[in-house]
Amino acid sequence: MDHVSAIPMEIERTEAERAQEVDPVPDVPWITIVHNDPVNLMSYVTYVFQAYFGYSKDKAKKLMMDVHHKGRAVVSQGSREEMERDVQAMHGYGLWATLQRDR
Repeated sequence: MDHVSAIPMEIERTEAERAQEVDPVPDVPWITIVHNDPVNLMSYVTYVFQAYFGYSKDKAKKLMMDVHHKGRAVVSQGSREEMERDVQAMHGYGLWATLQRDR
């Protein structure tokens, strides 16, 4: 009795079929924004940016100054899920943060 084993075969696709293949678009156009508030000290906000995001002291201070002078700063960008996590973390530190689609 002959046994035929299943052999994986390549699937040939025409150029037109390959052109119809679409790479999934990653969900990355989201940003986390930290807003100015009358409660937290500038040194504390700088510390949070360093501790949570791992930013250098200079970058953390620049972002903190944007929050202080401009009223807000974009502190991270990525997928919606990542930005939701970052917003929750900022809330955990007592900072006012939101997320939105990056334009």
